[in-house]
This record gives sequence, C-alpha cells and structure tokens, in this order.
Amino acid sequence: MIRVSHDTFKLAQVFTIARGSRTEAHVLSVTIERDGKIGRGECVPYARYGESLDSVTAQIESLPEGISRAELQDALPAGAARNAVDCALWDWEAKKKGVPVWELAGLEKPEPQVTAYTLSLDTPDKMRAAAAEHAHRPLLKIKLGTPEDMPRLRAVREGAPEAKIIVDANEGWEMETFLDIQGELKKLGVALVEQPLPAAGDEALSEIERLVPICADESCHTRDGLLNLRGKYDVINIKLDKTGGLTEALRLRALARAEGFKVMVGCMVGSSLAMAPAMLVAQGADYVDLDGPLLLAEDRDVPLRYKGSVVEPPEPELWG
Repeated sequence: MIRVSHDTFKLAQVFTIARGSRTEAHVLSVTIERDGKIGRGECVPYARYGESLDSVTAQIESLPEGISRAELQDALPAGAARNAVDCALWDWEAKKKGVPVWELAGLEKPEPQVTAYTLSLDTPDKMRAAAAEHAHRPLLKIKLGTPEDMPRLRAVREGAPEAKIIVDANEGWEMETFLDIQGELKKLGVALVEQPLPAAGDEALSEIERLVPICADESCHTRDGLLNLRGKYDVINIKLDKTGGLTEALRLRALARAEGFKVMVGCMVGSSLAMAPAMLVAQGADYVDLDGPLLLAEDRDVPLRYKGSVVEPPEPELWG
C-alpha cells in the first residue's frame, strides 16, 4: 500500500531567496507498507520545475501497488514524486531484509558530515548580524540574486571573517552582472557560486574565464545532459528532489566524478526525513548543504542529530 500525505513544518524564521519568501515548509510524505514492514520517504514539490502539492500527489497515487524500485525509474520522470517513492522503497527494503540501506546499496558505512548553513536574503545589516551569529560555523551559504547583492556579501564577510562562503544566485543574475562582480567575489573569498545565470542561458559560461568555481543547480538534474555541462561548470549540485530519488542520485554522483566534476549535495527546505537518504550521497562530497532541519522550528519525531554544523547519519527509526 502506498499512502501520501501533506505535512507542514513551521520555519524558525522567514526564509527568503530571490524568488520569494516563506514561513512554512510544505512537504509530501510517502508511506509504503508491505509484508508488515513500513518504508518512508519525503519530497518537496517545487514550482520552478512545474510541480505542486496536488500534481505530485496525483503522480504518486497513479502508481500501481507492488511497484518495484526498478520499475519506478521508468514509471515516473525525475522529480519530487519519484524521489519520495524511491526513498520509501529503499527504506522498506532495508527493513524487510534487516540491513541498512547503505549496505543494500553497496556503500561504505556513512560518517557524520559538515554541512553548510544558509543565510536568508535580507538587508545588509540583518545579514551581517546573522553572519556574526553563525560565524562559528565553518561553511555559510548566502542567498543572493538581486541588483543589490554586493553590499550584502560584504556585510556577511564582515560578520563572519573566517567562514568559507558559498553564494547561491538562484539564476538571478545576467552575464553582465556576473562579469562585473566576479572579481570581487574572488577577493571576498567566495569558495563557490551556485547557478549564477538562468539554466536556459548558461551556455555563455563556457565562453568566460571563471575566477571562482561555478556549480550547476537548476542546470543539473540527472545523468541525462551531464556531459553538456562540461566547460560551463566545475561542480554539480545533487538534490534528490531533482534526481527523482536515491537510486538516480548515486548514479549521477558516480558519473559526475568519473567526468571530473566536483560534487555538492544539497536539499530543498524539508524535514530530517528528506535529508536522511541524501546523507548517503553526501559521503565524500566536496560540499554538503543539508541544513533543512536547522531552518525549521519543528521536525520529525526522530530527527537527524546536528552538533553545530556536523550532521550525524540517520537513526533506523527515521530512515534507512
């Protein structure tokens, strides 16, 4: 039996990116029950990719009972619906066989990971204060993508002079803007820039000198098209809601490494249940951005454990 429900988690504070603000995280939770065992998964439908809570629910409810993980890969396209079901099937299989998912997948036992912590888009003064509050964290991620970005970035660097900084423009810049600020990004010690240009117009990145490593987010979903990113990007951001689950995420990671890309593992704003399977993909990643639960005011009954910026692998009661 496949069941899907809409769950809402309050955020600790308003979270803003270039596309808008939110005060809650709306997720879909999938439960698969077979042979007395229960597997769970979570996804976050994303309007940027034409998804809604209703459309993703309909996709999940269209699946036949008893569908296998292999069959699922062809039954649904990459995206949020397939992600939640794929992860639930991994969880169910692990509980059915009495072994952890990492062992089923032929992986090494997962270790704790250092995650980035995301600062919401705000005024320079408020972002400086937020950076100072979290200056003890080794890796900060900043949401930018507006015409007034550089004062914000300078303020964050003032607030957290020692932290490594990732900048995420969420497709918010034009090439002229990016070229104008690229030198200052390097001067301010930015380690990585995520998706500076719209995915539909990123071909121009192959024609410029990249002063700071560039990461593909909206431009990279699955293995299909990965080779087209060569020469434009140095890093790819793997998110399970884009790959359509753990199965494809692991395959994408393997191909990306083989092709010389560095790997970032990211997330939408969701609960610990969404982060848990991503922890397996995050092993050995160059950048880990699985801070979703740190942005919440409430979480699952058995949440992931965070010690500062270090996130522990999930307990079996949560997933896997």
